[in-house]
Amino acid sequence: MKAEKILFITQEINPYVPESNLTKLGRDIPIAALDMNREIRTFMPKWGNINERRNQLHPVQRISGMNLIVNDTDYQLIIKVASIVGTRMQVYFIDDDEFFAKRLAERDREGIEYSDNFARAVFYARSVLETVKKLRWTPDVVHCQGWISSIVPLYLKTAYADEPCFRDCRVVYSVTPHGLTLPSGPNAGQIIEYRNANADCIAEFGDNLMPNDWLKLAIKYSDGIAFERNQPQSAVMKYAKATGKPIIAGTKLTPDDFINLFDQVWEKK
Repeated sequence: MKAEKILFITQEINPYVPESNLTKLGRDIPIAALDMNREIRTFMPKWGNINERRNQLHPVQRISGMNLIVNDTDYQLIIKVASIVGTRMQVYFIDDDEFFAKRLAERDREGIEYSDNFARAVFYARSVLETVKKLRWTPDVVHCQGWISSIVPLYLKTAYADEPCFRDCRVVYSVTPHGLTLPSGPNAGQIIEYRNANADCIAEFGDNLMPNDWLKLAIKYSDGIAFERNQPQSAVMKYAKATGKPIIAGTKLTPDDFINLFDQVWEKK
């Protein structure tokens, strides 16, 4: 059985940010899915170094303007959209003045890591899921790629588990290299709190999660895992193997490897 509708929640996509293994897969996997006649939706943050004019980003008024509360603070969600030239791939961008518009990814221009990256990941997760609800689109498989998407699996299995558009979906998480070092802060349970997502969901890891704990948290709530770099001895890989869930790993994973994994977890639903 094939996963016909795939939602991609990723961190970086080329050409919107400079090419790397992560940004290349962020583009190539959705394009491969389109070439196989799968239906897709693709999301990434609107990082502050993305040139809106050059990349022809346009606001989507009908689904913008929601207010989301994260850690007792109200943030306004703005949605923008663009198409990658020469492809059929359209990308939705999650934007907010505080979390994305004026900032880069993990660190600022001085190389200083943002202390609220965990809260940014929480905002990104809820923003994408609320936007998909507004689009009234029902994915079979949700592919989360990168640290910024690490909270999505938790929400899909808890706060959004009974939503009609997510009730039957499966989740694949891609573990990608990151340079994060700062913990979530001592109030991670409060930051993720929404509906039935609360501190109990992260109790296994404590209330002051280190970045590798974010990855383990994503693995815990996912149905399949991909390691975009082979890390056979890493604590995160060992944690993933202990779950018994389907895993692909390697330095030369292809889009076909990911799509086969999507189909595998969808067949097991």
